[in-house]
Amino acid sequence: MEIEALNFDFTVCKVRDYRKVCLEDEFCFIGKTDRENSLVCRTESVPDNVLEREDGWRAFRMQGILDFSLVGILAEIAGLLAQQGISIFAVSTFDTDYVFTKRENFSKALEVLSRAGYSEISCK
Repeated sequence: MEIEALNFDFTVCKVRDYRKVCLEDEFCFIGKTDRENSLVCRTESVPDNVLEREDGWRAFRMQGILDFSLVGILAEIAGLLAQQGISIFAVSTFDTDYVFTKRENFSKALEVLSRAGYSEISCK
């Protein structure tokens, strides 16, 4: 399977509301529950109404469209990285999965996956 490293820094945020979130940005993941409003976006696009934030994330995505019937892809990646002490934060969209690691672990994560047979395609 191919993975694509994204050449951006990301921030995970808790926001008061979504009024100041630019939904036109290239990457914008929002999650709303009865307890919080979450946002994952490029660090340069963090709105000024954040309640909490954690900077320093990098991401890669599974290349291509993943069918809903596929089983265990994210679990395998999480397991491979966990064995090396690398924690992840994952976001799934309709088409694919995005895996975030802290910036300082990102190169090591890509190396681990490469050794396991994942091929990295050109960075965006």
